[in-house]
Amino acid sequence: MYIFFIPFALFILFYINTLTNTLCLQKEIPEEKQPKVFRTINILITILLISSYVEVLFT
Repeated sequence: MYIFFIPFALFILFYINTLTNTLCLQKEIPEEKQPKVFRTINILITILLISSYVEVLFT
């Protein structure tokens, strides 16, 4: 299970960060607020990935 899920999770995090960067550029979010946006989105995606891993592991 680890063999498939960990690379998939890393790909998802990388792709979400790319989309977040595009969002920041498109919406012209100031440089001072961008780290907070990235941190919030990364934390939420990490929680989502961990919960989906636990769900798949125990079902």
